[in-house]
Amino acid sequence: MMLTARCRCGGVTFEMTGAPIASAVCYCADCQAGSAAIEALPGAGRVRQADAGTAYTLFRKDRVACRSGADRLRPMKLTPTTATNRMVATCCNAAMMITFDKGPHWITVYRDRLGDDPPPLEMRICTKSKPAGVILPDDLPNYRSIAPGLVVRLLTSRLAMLFGGS
Repeated sequence: MMLTARCRCGGVTFEMTGAPIASAVCYCADCQAGSAAIEALPGAGRVRQADAGTAYTLFRKDRVACRSGADRLRPMKLTPTTATNRMVATCCNAAMMITFDKGPHWITVYRDRLGDDPPPLEMRICTKSKPAGVILPDDLPNYRSIAPGLVVRLLTSRLAMLFGGS
C-alpha cells in the first residue's frame, strides 16, 4: 500500500508505504489549539472538522518519505518547550503532519492531506475534551481518552520496527 500526502498547492509531497497504524479523530485540547492556530494563518483553510475534532492517520516513521518541498515545511509549537511540532507547508499554509523533537516512532499525518481516498476513520479519541454541546455520532468507537487498542497498535508497530517486521 502506498499513500501520498500533498499540501493544498502541491509544493510539498510525502509518500507513505505500508498500512497505517491507525486513523482517528482527536479532540484533545492541544489538537484543538494547534489546529486553530494553523487555521488562523493567512489562506490556511480548515484543519478541524465541524465538531472541532482533527482527523489524523498515523504511520511508522520508517515508512514516511518526503518527495518534494522539505524546505517549505516549518514547525509550529503551542509553547516554545513542547516536543510537538505541527508541520505546516509555508507555500500554502497547509497542515501536513505532526512530528516530535524526541521519542515517538510514528508520524501523524493530517488526514485531509491524503487526497480523495484516505484510510477510513477507525475511532474518535480524547472526546472528554470536545466542545460543550457537540454530540458525536455512534458510527465509530468514541473514547474519552486514548483508546487501549491504539496503544497496542503503537507498541506493536514499535516492536515491528525494532525487529524488522512489517
